[in-house]
Amino acid sequence: MGLYLSGVFGAYLLGSIPFGLVVAKILKADDPRTHGSHNIGFTNVLRVCGKKAGFLTLLGDLGKGILATTMANFVGFPWVWILLVGFAVVFGHVFSLFLRFNGGKGVATGLGSILGIHPLIGLILIGVWLGAVLIFRYSSGGALAAFGVFPFIAFFLTQDLYFCLYSLCMMGIIYFCHKENILRLAQGTESKMRLFSN
Repeated sequence: MGLYLSGVFGAYLLGSIPFGLVVAKILKADDPRTHGSHNIGFTNVLRVCGKKAGFLTLLGDLGKGILATTMANFVGFPWVWILLVGFAVVFGHVFSLFLRFNGGKGVATGLGSILGIHPLIGLILIGVWLGAVLIFRYSSGGALAAFGVFPFIAFFLTQDLYFCLYSLCMMGIIYFCHKENILRLAQGTESKMRLFSN
């Protein structure tokens, strides 16, 4: 039990690493917390600090999700504890210990944690996110679409009770973090992404 609890806490600490802020400081770019949406996630770092910083942030946030759940599986954690690790790494990203319990919105780290648990479903959700972003140009809309269909995909492909509960918890935290985006989408004032512009 102690090992499993340590794994969950370790995942939380890993998730707490603010890659967006670290990358911005290394590249001597603006602090993403003081511009745009004041968020340390991929979208705001891309907007404030540029493409290089944005995609490095995306890789870092995605990678810590993958690492946490892959390692839990590798060392032989029971299934339920792997799922708890997967949620803990996202919880750490959203409520970072290193940023006074502030953080990002959990999308990339969430997708990474799912990839480490169930690669096929993770790839499907990345496809949903990317497809929605390319079509509608809203990063938040892509995230809401991907995590909105997650519980349905989890049920139809696994019918595993614990994985379905995990999917609902993941959807819940992502939607909670995007409550302001949901309001702006409803009002038509949400900012669009410019992935391919200069």
